[in-house]
Amino acid sequence: MKIGELASATGLSRDTLRFYEKRGLLQPRRRDNGYRDYPPEAVQWLCYLRSAQQLGFTLAEIEAGMPLLATPENSAQELQEALRRKLADIDARIAGLTMLRAELARELDEPGAACPLQP
Repeated sequence: MKIGELASATGLSRDTLRFYEKRGLLQPRRRDNGYRDYPPEAVQWLCYLRSAQQLGFTLAEIEAGMPLLATPENSAQELQEALRRKLADIDARIAGLTMLRAELARELDEPGAACPLQP
């Protein structure tokens, strides 16, 4: 499938697809005329990639986990552990944001409080 077809199938821009290709996350074949030729499973891979990003995984983390995805039946335990680590990271960020919110609310609730950003 050509890059335009893949872009339509995934809702991603051609520039995004080229960026993923440059990072090594997407590997098209090249036709004789030089056009990119993506296999049908590229659509599923890109859906996974976008889902992983929505879960908070960075492209670097996705790249590091790519070897695990080649044999998911053998790496299920490692993938589960990566998800557990990401969940712990999200929980820590939520706790930090909760504390920040409480502190900011306290500052704003003080009568006659000045701007909390000024010394």
